[in-house]
Amino acid sequence: MFGLSPAHLILILVVIILLFGTSKLKNLGKDLGGALKGFKESMKDPEEQARADKELKDRTVEGAVNNIEKKHTDNEKDKV
Repeated sequence: MFGLSPAHLILILVVIILLFGTSKLKNLGKDLGGALKGFKESMKDPEEQARADKELKDRTVEGAVNNIEKKHTDNEKDKV
């Protein structure tokens, strides 16, 4: 890889750690991982994304209330 031996790569890594410190590198890795996760989610099929959003909404309090209201109205319709 560009004429760099593993020893050169280790030396470069050590210099980067000394310059930035481990906490900044940890935050950088966390931010990069979050960006990749967001990118993957945006690349999902729109129908799959809509289904995932609906499942997430159903797991919230609002979704639970809507499900209870729907069951209540269905029971009232069955009585009539």
